[in-house]
Amino acid sequence: MALMTKYFPSVNRIEYRPDAGPEDNMVFRHYNPTETVHGRTMEEWFRFSPCYFNMFRYFGTDDHYGYRTHIRRSWETGSRSLSNYKRRMQAAFEFFSKLGVRYYSASDRDFAPEGETWEETSRMLEEATTMACNLQGQTGMRPLYFAADLFSHPRYMNGAASNPDSHVFAYACAQVKRAMDMAKRLQAEHFVFFHPRDGYQSPLQRQMYRDMQHMGHLYRMAVQYRDKIGYKGHLLIQPKPFDPRRYQYECDAMSTMHMLRHFGMERHYKLYIKPAHSRMMGRPYYHDVYMASAFNMLGLVDASDNYPEVNGTSDMCAVNVRDATYVMKCYLEQSGMQYGYGGFNLSCRVRRESIEPRDMFHGMILTMDTYARALKNAARMLSDGYFARNLQQRYISYKSGFGEKLDKGSATFEECEDYVMKYGECQPQSSRYEHYDNMFNYYTYELGL
Repeated sequence: MALMTKYFPSVNRIEYRPDAGPEDNMVFRHYNPTETVHGRTMEEWFRFSPCYFNMFRYFGTDDHYGYRTHIRRSWETGSRSLSNYKRRMQAAFEFFSKLGVRYYSASDRDFAPEGETWEETSRMLEEATTMACNLQGQTGMRPLYFAADLFSHPRYMNGAASNPDSHVFAYACAQVKRAMDMAKRLQAEHFVFFHPRDGYQSPLQRQMYRDMQHMGHLYRMAVQYRDKIGYKGHLLIQPKPFDPRRYQYECDAMSTMHMLRHFGMERHYKLYIKPAHSRMMGRPYYHDVYMASAFNMLGLVDASDNYPEVNGTSDMCAVNVRDATYVMKCYLEQSGMQYGYGGFNLSCRVRRESIEPRDMFHGMILTMDTYARALKNAARMLSDGYFARNLQQRYISYKSGFGEKLDKGSATFEECEDYVMKYGECQPQSSRYEHYDNMFNYYTYELGL
């Protein structure tokens, strides 16, 4: 298969070179797709997927502080014409191919602009989808996920499913229907719901339960339509605490899981967790990954990060190997993803001042190498078994006797009181927090990994 070279002529396919020097940054030093780690190849564990939106629809704007800086793109004219979107798509597939990945992630508005009417928009999307299918056939790629963009257009400024205007809610549902048709045609493995404008600015303006009930209706309709058309992709929801909304209803893993359970949708959906969003809540990077995994609701992971000191979305490339190792430890402990779920979306974007097209490759390589190191760290942790043995010892009182009864949920308050009266005061046990951190550092930083 010939490699496309029109838009990135000076870039060859990115190769694995573990001996590369500090300035040889157009190679992978740690990510080797064919290397077997903990029973699978790296490519099988990660299924890396560059995000079309952040790589090809972010133009270096800085909210109201600056104009576009990413203007040195041979494929980009800055117009909203379908021809410009088509050139962008060709550039995107060339980029994905040279990065050496098999997946990408996109939404309907990544493929084509909105027209003056619903019919015009539909015609352009149909044409763009045909082009994407052809490019997928040439490159052997497919979407890790596909989505409906329910936030960019001004009609969604007050929300999509949670909009107080029923016309907007109906429009959002129709857009999701059409996006699911596209997802089926593109053979997308997942369909993601992301609602950065479904929340509130002030409770004075909102009927909160009604808003969330409408979101539940959207999820129910999506399940029904997926089954009707025979789309085999998995349905995922991405929580986010805020930004641009002051507060979003699906702010984290726990709130999203609760809402799904409340509306009876928990069997049909899992979560697409972006660890960087946990930082925005003042929590550790890996928090929501572990919360979702604990309830068997982890469906997809995002490999980007946020600046810890910035209380908002920054979509930076992942550089913190220690934090990524926490994520990979959890991921490996549940054997990756089950039943066809899984993968790592690369939704990081280069900085506004990184204006050369090559910078896009640097950002992806940086993130993929960071997580490849983390995978090897986590694999060693699990293979050695020290963490498992230490945790087993810490919870050993639940293995037998009255502790086992408590663990199984079969004890009563009266039995607990009798137990305390018989055995007296508890003897506190050290958590050995520093011991666990020391072990973690051993695997994270030893052996030059």
